[in-house]
Amino acid sequence: MARTRAQDYDTKRLAILQRSAELFARFGFPGTSINMIAEACGVSKALLYHYYPDKEALLFDILNDHLQELVEVVGQASASTADPRLRVRAIAQALLDAYRDADAEHQVQIANLKLLSDERRQRLLEMERQLVVLLSDALAEALPEIGRGPLLKPLTMSMFGMLNWHYLWFRDGKGLTREDYAEMVTTLILSGAPQVAQPASQDGKVSRVGSR
Repeated sequence: MARTRAQDYDTKRLAILQRSAELFARFGFPGTSINMIAEACGVSKALLYHYYPDKEALLFDILNDHLQELVEVVGQASASTADPRLRVRAIAQALLDAYRDADAEHQVQIANLKLLSDERRQRLLEMERQLVVLLSDALAEALPEIGRGPLLKPLTMSMFGMLNWHYLWFRDGKGLTREDYAEMVTTLILSGAPQVAQPASQDGKVSRVGSR
């Protein structure tokens, strides 16, 4: 007979993921041992193995849960308005809100995705691609000067860069709010992109800004 799960199984699992993410972010995945995780969670190694057979399974669930949440909130933001410019702003705000209290998970995603097996990595990369498509679609509609041209990918990834790396300097309650920063990033992208939307040269390269 299969072992019945305790009523608080999911609560304990999420607590293990959170503490593990904090340790992976602080010490790195290779530098974090199962013993360290068990001690930080206040459980025995035997109980920890009841939840996860190894560190890679832990790492996958940390990233899988984090990315699933991002895809869900960005999808909701994308569907919240038909105005593409407002959609870009909503996506920026949704990402920053989802990153709240998730700095460790976000840092682990950036640094450790490559450490997973190919099958697991591909499953997570597909969710990352979904996020990219949602933002790039909104930008292509909001900026007809850019459309689906050669600037769309660098513009999309530049916006992700401004949002994804904010955890290195942003502190809630100091300086800009998340809403302020979402507005700033959106304004920079939507107002600045048309200034560099020059026709691609015949060799397919984007013309240099300010070139004559």
